[in-house]
Amino acid sequence: MHDVTAAQQKRARLTARASAEDKRVMVTVNAEGVVIETEFASDVDDLSYDEIAAAVTRAAQEAAREVARLSQELLEPLAAQRARLPSLSEVVPGMPDLRDLAPKPPVVSTAPPGSRDREAAVDDSAMEFTDVEEIDHTGRAGKGPGITDSSW
Repeated sequence: MHDVTAAQQKRARLTARASAEDKRVMVTVNAEGVVIETEFASDVDDLSYDEIAAAVTRAAQEAAREVARLSQELLEPLAAQRARLPSLSEVVPGMPDLRDLAPKPPVVSTAPPGSRDREAAVDDSAMEFTDVEEIDHTGRAGKGPGITDSSW
C-alpha cells in the first residue's frame, strides 16, 4: 500500500509544459491536465487574437497529453504488479472476471464545442446487455404460494 500512496503523491506533483507559435505561447498543466499557468512572450502581439487562441489551445492539449504520458509512466509499475495478481475468477471458480465486465471509457474529444469532429466522436449508443433473464413483474404467473401466502 505504501507504493500506491507514494505513486499517487508523485503523480499529484506532476506538471507538463508546452509551447506554440515559436514559444510565444507557453502553457503549464497539472497532473489532471488543468491549465495552471499561461505565459506569452513579449512578441506575442505579432499574432492575431485568433492565432493566440489557437496557440493556447494547441499548447494546452500538448501539455495535457504529456502529463498523461508521464502519469501512465509513473503508474505503470503498479499496473504491472496488479496484472500479476489473480483475478476473481481464478480465486473463486465460476465467478466472472470483473475486469472483463468493466465498460471501456470512450475516447474524449479535443475538438472545439459544436464542431462536427466533436459530434462525430460521441457514441450515444446505450449499453446493451446480452446475458439477461426476463422477469415477469406483473404477477406471479402461476408459480404457487408466495411470500404473501396466508399459510405462513
